[in-house]
Amino acid sequence: MPRGRLARALDSDILYSFLRSKVTILSAIVTLVFFAGAAFAPWIAPHNPFDLATISILDARLPPLGMEYSDPRFILGTDDQGRDVFSGILYGARISLAVGFLSVFFAAIVGVMLGLIAGYVGGKVDAVIMRIAEVQLTFPAILIALLVDGVARALFGNLDRERFAFWILVFSIALSFWVQFARTVRGSTLVERNKEYVQAARLIGIPRFLIMIRHVLPNVIGPVLVIATINLGLAIITEATLSFLGVGIPPTQPSLGTLVRIGNDFLFSGEWWIAMFPGFALAVLVLAVNLLGDWLRDALNPKLR
Repeated sequence: MPRGRLARALDSDILYSFLRSKVTILSAIVTLVFFAGAAFAPWIAPHNPFDLATISILDARLPPLGMEYSDPRFILGTDDQGRDVFSGILYGARISLAVGFLSVFFAAIVGVMLGLIAGYVGGKVDAVIMRIAEVQLTFPAILIALLVDGVARALFGNLDRERFAFWILVFSIALSFWVQFARTVRGSTLVERNKEYVQAARLIGIPRFLIMIRHVLPNVIGPVLVIATINLGLAIITEATLSFLGVGIPPTQPSLGTLVRIGNDFLFSGEWWIAMFPGFALAVLVLAVNLLGDWLRDALNPKLR
């Protein structure tokens, strides 16, 4: 059976579409490089930017390798505290990717479940869920995140808020993104619930919840994967924007957005590399993820092939 599944996978239209697109292959390679660099940062990074014992203020603002006064220990230079920029990008990518993945994961779970319930049950339940979703759409993601951050500061104070900054950011972004999943799944469920296999399941007495999970969900999961891939890039950008504004990840555990914010203070004083390299890494990562999302959308939709 494993060999048969492997043979079907190698002979699938999705793999054929992937191998035909050089842009998609390059995007996948870039994405895998970022994921590998983030996952193995403790072993790849030449320095640990969180270990104060290895950081010297005398190494602050050193330029990248090849420029005057550069140090071969720091190939992309150092920031204002003497931390290696290359190591900071690797460790920062871990936080940015973790925030993006977890926020999209929680948003997908909430959105898919609410979309299934709204589309399958219908009636007043559908109306209530969709009205909540429409109200949610009137608030941009950044505004919701700022609201959640303000509530967290009022409840926990600044010190405790920094301890839970990661999870506050995940919760606020997930709270902003669940609507897209819910609306998409609801539309697909409205189509699937009237098909013969669902009616047959009702006739033999299968409970509603099991019908939604076992029969309807597998047939509406395709668009969810596309939305999740695209929203991953949006979540990373949202995290970077919030961190740049100072309401995201604190400087003690910097993400890519925090690194750009730190470097922005020195951008016009000559130390351009502190902000430019993390910003370039962020742009390349989001672009690669978005290109993969566009390819996945086309590959899973026969009308777009």
